[in-house]
Amino acid sequence: MNIAGFVKTSFVDYPGKIASVVFTQGCNLGCGYCHNFGLIEKKEASTGIQPEEIIEFLAKRKGMIDAVVVSGGEPTLQKNLHVFIEELKAMSLLVKLDTNGTNPDSLRSLLEDKLLDFIAMDLKAPLSKYESITGTSPSELLSIRESVEVIMNSGLEHEFRTTFCPELEADDILSIILDFKIASNYVVQSCRSTDRNKLFRNEQDLKKLTWWSEKNLPFSFRGFEVCGAEQFII
Repeated sequence: MNIAGFVKTSFVDYPGKIASVVFTQGCNLGCGYCHNFGLIEKKEASTGIQPEEIIEFLAKRKGMIDAVVVSGGEPTLQKNLHVFIEELKAMSLLVKLDTNGTNPDSLRSLLEDKLLDFIAMDLKAPLSKYESITGTSPSELLSIRESVEVIMNSGLEHEFRTTFCPELEADDILSIILDFKIASNYVVQSCRSTDRNKLFRNEQDLKKLTWWSEKNLPFSFRGFEVCGAEQFII
């Protein structure tokens, strides 16, 4: 495991649970808006945090930490992910996996061995924009669609989420829902950006999305502060 970061205590990363968060190094996508940009590049595992350090910390906090969130980067790129999660489960911890969905075989393996309790998958864009926003290859796009089906059929708690980056418009959210056949558990979350023109456009789009959500379309918001009746501050 190549671990680049570790948050000892989080109250927001696993719904309803006190969790620790592990950030793995390396990602196979290239989203320009990524707030964990330093985790994209693959580096030698010896330069990061050792898994044994995390296991030791969790053992000392037994009874105080409910769960561990394995995030990234992209965790399914890690060769020893399976073994690491087995160690977490042996400590009776809940495990949530954050993934971009490019490795459905890894998801299946973890699910078959009952090593996951919650999966959160990022849906970066509608199919028509995936390559331009993430640099995704056609084969990876097929894998992403496959992962959505695997998660939907897993029976586990799960969440699909889209970061409302400057490259997206309100209509793209509807396209994502249709492209991936999302019927529930879909979250549109805020994006950190310094481009004020794009932010203003996104604010206008958010008003449209708010109206659609009130018409019972299957998504909710996260990370947007509502000010007044309809105004969003990003």
